[in-house]
Amino acid sequence: MTDDRVDFASMLASRLCHDLLSPVGAFANGLELLADEKDPAMRERCFELLEQSARTSANKLKFFRLAFGSAGGFGELVPADEARSAIHGIIGDRAIELNWMIGTDPLPKPAVKIILNLSLLLVDALVRGGRLDIGCEKQGEGSIEIALHVEAERIFLDADVERILAEGEGASPMTSRTAPAVLVQAVARQNDGTVMLARETPTSLLVGAVLRGR
Repeated sequence: MTDDRVDFASMLASRLCHDLLSPVGAFANGLELLADEKDPAMRERCFELLEQSARTSANKLKFFRLAFGSAGGFGELVPADEARSAIHGIIGDRAIELNWMIGTDPLPKPAVKIILNLSLLLVDALVRGGRLDIGCEKQGEGSIEIALHVEAERIFLDADVERILAEGEGASPMTSRTAPAVLVQAVARQNDGTVMLARETPTSLLVGAVLRGR
């Protein structure tokens, strides 16, 4: 394995650990509080916090399994509802409206990985809420067109992430923040595809990819 591939795997692992640290840590803290708490009302509150932390952790693990791991097992297709459910999971209780414009047909694994990793980056950018539209269509000769559009009062997309999506993998250093963008470019390249990004207005952003297959 080359050094670049080792670094890439390390950055993805760092991103996963970073995102799981908060809910898993909250779960551990809740167990400690529960062990010492005698008041019934406070114990009930501890159980509520434990349930919330467990649910958040499970949602993140499900998402990262699809986004970074072997999505959907050993088959070549992933149920569209599974991808949508995973995105709902990382949105959680944030004020983000998800507009899913994809039918019920299963999606190829490469398309799912691109959709999920772009969704992860865009959800992170909508720190004050907004709307996320996701579409995916099959074109002629087996190609697939993917488009994600966000609208919000402010879009806080990391500058290095934006450069990698717009210009390619080498446009900015690879870090745990930019690793999902690098993965998007790598999956697109493996499928004879391209990635595009366009800032339409200060409050709207369009990101997408075309996969041509092999």
